[in-house]
Amino acid sequence: MTTWNSRGLRGSSFEDLINRTIEKYRDNQLCLIQKVPTPITPIRIDKDNRHITLAYFDAKSTVDYIGVVQGVPVCFDAKECKSDTFSLQNIHAHQVDFMSDFEKQSGISFLLIYFTTRDVCYYLNFEQLQFFWERAKKGGRKSFRFDELQEEYLLPKKQGVLIPFLEPLQLDLTKRT
Repeated sequence: MTTWNSRGLRGSSFEDLINRTIEKYRDNQLCLIQKVPTPITPIRIDKDNRHITLAYFDAKSTVDYIGVVQGVPVCFDAKECKSDTFSLQNIHAHQVDFMSDFEKQSGISFLLIYFTTRDVCYYLNFEQLQFFWERAKKGGRKSFRFDELQEEYLLPKKQGVLIPFLEPLQLDLTKRT
């Protein structure tokens, strides 16, 4: 049983930015993406504020978001990293399995990673994730460094779009064909 408390809200501001970006994209009829709720069972509730203070996860979650972009099925997870090294412990095997199965059904899977100290976002396509994941499984590094990432998948700073992930998604799609 995995318990959840206030630490479980780490990354929520990054997810808020993603949610606002998705709303803007949806308003412009570019995508239809939804946040996947994580099913929890409350254990302790603060009666004064009516907030859950302790709970456990009912089931393993898959990814944070799922939907379609211009006819292309997509699923992705949002992660934050405070250093230049991203630990693969932040990703669970069942998530990688789900993303792999999604890819086999002609979908596109990826991670959006916010490197907080650099104040940059990165689109980690499934091919890169799989490379790092397999490397770790074979006894290699259990993480990847920022300098191992492909610069072309850094999310550009854009006015009006907070987390502009459609550009690197388009690049990902182009490289697949």
